[in-house]
Amino acid sequence: MEEIKVKTIHLLLVSALMFTACNNTSRSTSFQVENNVEFDTIRVHKKYHLEGDTNKPYCDVQVVFVYPSASLEVDVDSLQRSFVRNTFGIHYQEQNPTQAVNGYVNSFVESYSKDAAAYKESAIDIQEFNALLSEEVIADSEHALRDEFYSYFETISDSIVFNQYGLISFQVKQSNNKGGATSYVTYRNYVINANNGIPVTENDIFNPGYDMALQGMIVTSLLEQYGAKTISELEDLGFFGVQEILPNSNFLLNDKGIIYTFNKGEYSAYQLDAPQVFIPYTTILSLLRDNSIAHKLAYLQ
Repeated sequence: MEEIKVKTIHLLLVSALMFTACNNTSRSTSFQVENNVEFDTIRVHKKYHLEGDTNKPYCDVQVVFVYPSASLEVDVDSLQRSFVRNTFGIHYQEQNPTQAVNGYVNSFVESYSKDAAAYKESAIDIQEFNALLSEEVIADSEHALRDEFYSYFETISDSIVFNQYGLISFQVKQSNNKGGATSYVTYRNYVINANNGIPVTENDIFNPGYDMALQGMIVTSLLEQYGAKTISELEDLGFFGVQEILPNSNFLLNDKGIIYTFNKGEYSAYQLDAPQVFIPYTTILSLLRDNSIAHKLAYLQ
């Protein structure tokens, strides 16, 4: 009789363990850590001199494109379209990564050639007009003409910031210069569903009214980052409109929180680096939609 009781207890324990294991397995497959997506990189650098003369102005374009290349679990074609569209533009979204990169580079060179040709035509008109003016007027007015066209420079690249729990967060950095000492740099952030390439938006993760609620947190973060005590001190550093600052949809997600990037010219002068604001999930739990990806990530903490 004792032997039967022991066997019964043993069977109950095994059943309980199997039930627990099944539950854990179910939980992990619905919110597993690894996305199991492989990435590859295409690098292209092209320099084009006007009229093929190395003594003339030129355009220089560099591309470093990181893209999803393989997976046994998700639709790679959808992911690639999302990466191509967000990096190079909607015009290229139906092209494969190699076609998109080459198309973008060739388009940049073609645009430069057209700008140079337009400049050459206008230069002839300006020279004819200048012949009617005195040298003093030409030197002191907008009629002064450069001896040669400008050189153009552009670099575009993307980087994977987070690739887990069914999310891929990536950032596109674009730098260009069309003559002059200043290069303009912009950062574009994207969060996509790793299973289908569909973008994750603020409305997907936040409850209504989140924008006003986040406003104070963004300001507080900027104050801490720049060692300022007041908004006036931030303005002295080159910020403007800080009291009206709001989430701008230019965000990334990781397992710790949300990161907003505000590009130069949004709320800060071009002399400053683009501010990035990190807000931990733990401070915005009440703002997150139940069962949203951000809500699930918050409870991993």
